Amino acid sequence: MKNPTYCILVILMFTSSAGCSKNSENTHQPEPQPVAFDFFYKAVDASYIPQIRASGAVTFSTSGSPEDMLTTLQKAGVNTIRLRLWHTPAGGHSGLDEVNRLATEIRRAGMKVWLTIHYSDSWADPQKQIKPKAWKNLTYTTLKDSLYNYTKHVTAILKPDLVQIGNEINNGIVWPEGSATNTSQYIELITTGISAARAGWPESKVMLHVAGPDDADEVLKLFQNADFDLIGLSYYPIWHGKNLLQTEATLYDLHHRYSKPVVIAETSYPFTLGWNDHTNNIIGMANQILPDFDPNPMGQRDFLLYIHTMMKRLGNVSGYCYWGGEWIAFKGPEATDGSSWENQALWDFDGKPLPAFEVFGK
Repeated sequence: MKNPTYCILVILMFTSSAGCSKNSENTHQPEPQPVAFDFFYKAVDASYIPQIRASGAVTFSTSGSPEDMLTTLQKAGVNTIRLRLWHTPAGGHSGLDEVNRLATEIRRAGMKVWLTIHYSDSWADPQKQIKPKAWKNLTYTTLKDSLYNYTKHVTAILKPDLVQIGNEINNGIVWPEGSATNTSQYIELITTGISAARAGWPESKVMLHVAGPDDADEVLKLFQNADFDLIGLSYYPIWHGKNLLQTEATLYDLHHRYSKPVVIAETSYPFTLGWNDHTNNIIGMANQILPDFDPNPMGQRDFLLYIHTMMKRLGNVSGYCYWGGEWIAFKGPEATDGSSWENQALWDFDGKPLPAFEVFGK
């Protein structure tokens, strides 16, 4: 583990140097002032909960009694649940009806709802932004109208506390029209989504979400005049680098450059390199993770504690979200289409809460 004081000194040296260089190049533009923000997200993406419940899989409380996952999360100190929304998904999972039912439960449990609109019938990420089949043959003008009406409709129904316009939008949304290579339409579609979210539920905070801190500036500079509230970044060591000091310095820089609170919108860490079903896991080797944190329950806890502490000490930033915490091997040990994430979940292979839960209570 790195010394936190050393981390702070390095960041201050980094940002001071960067600030001097910037001021020497342009003395006429004052440094932007970060926007005040008074909520610290301690979130978990729990979108699989309806399917896990339907499977009959049992998870337990810290005392060893059977307990619903949502209850365990709430009791641990999680204050926000992140939910993905797909347009017309096969089987209805992560569709509007299912998400609405779960969002209602989340509110009743006293937690906030964080909505991620994928603008797709399935997963959207930097490698794929496949528009819904319902929008396949639309003209660009009609596509833009459809995106506006859909966004306004779902936010009016779901009333999210926080809403993402797209998921990991590094390479655009609703390809090919909204590809990042088609810059003007990419910007127009994102800003259309923002306007629609404001119209659908004005109380929502609006986030733009980028995969990886190092790619964020290239995306965010396109939207520096857009009406959004928070910067969301995915951070997974396997994809986004293993230098936590550099990651922290980048977050600090983005926060001050764009005067927006920064959120780690997705992160996770393995508690084992083992597996609990016959589906290949994303993480299975030690060289895919950080040398400072072992792939065991305490290593997982310490990684999440580092993320928690890092986001707290950066100042006016607003938290983090653990992704896949609920994605246990609920389809059974023989499943080849089960969980590729069960060794990064927050419950162990016996359904018991792991020590990482302790971090949410801090």
